[in-house]
Amino acid sequence: MNLFYYLIFGIYTLALGYITLYCLMQFHLLYHYKLFHFRHKEKAFKRATDDSQLPFVTIQLPIFNELYVVDRLIDNILEFDYPKDRYEVHILDDSTDETVGLVRKKVDEYQAKGFNIEQICRTDRTGYKAGALKAAMPRARGEFIAIFDADFLPRPDFLRTTIAYFDQSEVGVVQTRWEHINQDYSLITRLQAMQLNVHFTVEQQGRRAGNYMLQFNGTAGVWRRKTIEDAGGWEADTLTEDLDLSIRAQLKGWKIVYLEKFGSPAELPAEMNGLRSQQFRWMKGGAETAKKMLPTVWRSDLPLGKKVHATIHLLASSIFVFIFIAGVMSVPLIFILPKLTFNVGWLSYALLGMLSVLSIYYVANVQAELQKGPWLKRLAKFILLFPVFLSLSMGLSLHNTVAVIQGYLGKKSPFVRTPKFNIQNLADSFNKTKYRGAKISWVNITEGLLALYFGWAVIMAIQSQHTHFILFHLLLGLGFGSIFYFTWRHTRLKP
Repeated sequence: MNLFYYLIFGIYTLALGYITLYCLMQFHLLYHYKLFHFRHKEKAFKRATDDSQLPFVTIQLPIFNELYVVDRLIDNILEFDYPKDRYEVHILDDSTDETVGLVRKKVDEYQAKGFNIEQICRTDRTGYKAGALKAAMPRARGEFIAIFDADFLPRPDFLRTTIAYFDQSEVGVVQTRWEHINQDYSLITRLQAMQLNVHFTVEQQGRRAGNYMLQFNGTAGVWRRKTIEDAGGWEADTLTEDLDLSIRAQLKGWKIVYLEKFGSPAELPAEMNGLRSQQFRWMKGGAETAKKMLPTVWRSDLPLGKKVHATIHLLASSIFVFIFIAGVMSVPLIFILPKLTFNVGWLSYALLGMLSVLSIYYVANVQAELQKGPWLKRLAKFILLFPVFLSLSMGLSLHNTVAVIQGYLGKKSPFVRTPKFNIQNLADSFNKTKYRGAKISWVNITEGLLALYFGWAVIMAIQSQHTHFILFHLLLGLGFGSIFYFTWRHTRLKP
């Protein structure tokens, strides 16, 4: 029986160690981020102003059944402050519903106004988004390729600004920061914004400042066509084709320029099933890309520090596996710790990881120059939302663990896009929409059972007076319970 105790303790300790290591590596990015902003004063954006020197750009809009947002997407793109004869718009339309007719009508309207715009339809969705991008490349005439998902509303000066940053021949990609047009719509959108703000400040700019590998985020960015071709083109063997091509391009010597202070507004998923499908795609695709690209990264001649950060970057989705393991194993530890024959106080090293996460999220959501409004108001909002964010992130750990394991095992699944409903303010609603066909799965049911499991752990901790994990279990119980509740509630709403 003692051996069993030590096995449980060992598994928990390994999981906790991995989580702490990951958090400290993120803190290292925070160090580079802060150092970068300390050394560099704010500069005006470059802007391509000489129309006679502007390169020809192909704008690709890969869409699939985007009934509620496709009109605003096309209208927005055709407002670019860029000469009509210097760009073309290709709508890569894999839709199977009324979206096809809406796009055709918009294309006819803008062609009549003299715009170079075309609807490109495929007979099947082979390769999904990556397949659509790859199939459309032979028809693209641009020296540069700009890509936008259906929910984005880029600024009119997007092309003039991003193109200006290709002034060095080794620059292969220019990526802009995502902004959130519906951040304050609900608790779900607020918490997503917190996490994305970290990625588009500390992570992306920190990697750029530390000279580590960055990534193209799939949208709101521009590729040099030669870079795509040199890196081997779009491949559909992972669900994160953007991360995959980013790594391959940088291994070829191309650079990614990240514009932290140039925002591209977009719509966040407003309901739980949309969030779950997005998370599943990102987590599974991240695991698939790690499995595919890590051996190549370590065989390359990159410096050791760059390889280590690339590894942590590619393994980022795996953090949820270790969070889930640590959570599940921590419950029997309530009863095991008093029976162990050594002092476990050294486990308090994990506080370093917690402090790292707290610092990173504080900087990204309160201190960053991009955040608007009074500092005290931002701080109060952060103090209220951060514990909720931690709780719901833990609550997604089972769902994301399943995605990661499937990715590493090579189990194939379709590219399930995240439907958008044109949610921009509190008056908008996703209740009466047709893109909601999710069903309660075994994962959802298990999440409900896990909420009871951790709720029981809290009660047992109080009764036994072994309260080492009580806050951890309380956050886990609330997180799994909230994920289960919102999934059930949003699944029951009739389209």
